[in-house]
Amino acid sequence: MKNKLTPEESNSLLATLKHRFEKNKQRHKGVEWAAIEKKLAAHPEKLWSLNQMEITGGEPDCIGIEKKSNAFIFVDCSEESPKGRRSICYDYDALESRKEHKPKHNVIDMADEMGISVLDEAQYRALQEVGHFDNKTSSWLKTPSEIRELGGAILAITVLVKYLFITMAQSLIMGLVGFAVCFWYSHYKITRNYLPAIKLSP
Repeated sequence: MKNKLTPEESNSLLATLKHRFEKNKQRHKGVEWAAIEKKLAAHPEKLWSLNQMEITGGEPDCIGIEKKSNAFIFVDCSEESPKGRRSICYDYDALESRKEHKPKHNVIDMADEMGISVLDEAQYRALQEVGHFDNKTSSWLKTPSEIRELGGAILAITVLVKYLFITMAQSLIMGLVGFAVCFWYSHYKITRNYLPAIKLSP
């Protein structure tokens, strides 16, 4: 299966993204939709990853431009953890360690298959600056190797508009835990719920 949308799928997705973009202008002050659409049109294969975020319930939207790379940043903006990315372990090791009630997938591999990457703590904090997310759910975040080596993974939980970062046992899964992602789209490339990020190269 090629990671490319049909013209009809692309047009439908672009219409959805544009509507969301214009409805939530507070998320991306100073950013024009026309500039984003032009770059997406030049790289139609990049729409596939955004579509994966959309069909799993992420409701991706641009939340600004990264200063260092001048990239547009698309992040899951669903109020709660995307329904299509819940009840999964953090990574393959965690999945393999489950002996009972084994989930169907894990965060790291699922994100890789979607062409996105998992948000880290700093990116999650930045996301919370443009809205309030995970008020009832929680999200796995990118976890440093030193924590993973000890068998833990970082889980973000929002409490009274603040957020806690808790290290959980790697094999633990919870029904309302998903992952957050973001997607980067710069001059030639693009960029929640594991909370993902996507870097699109030319």
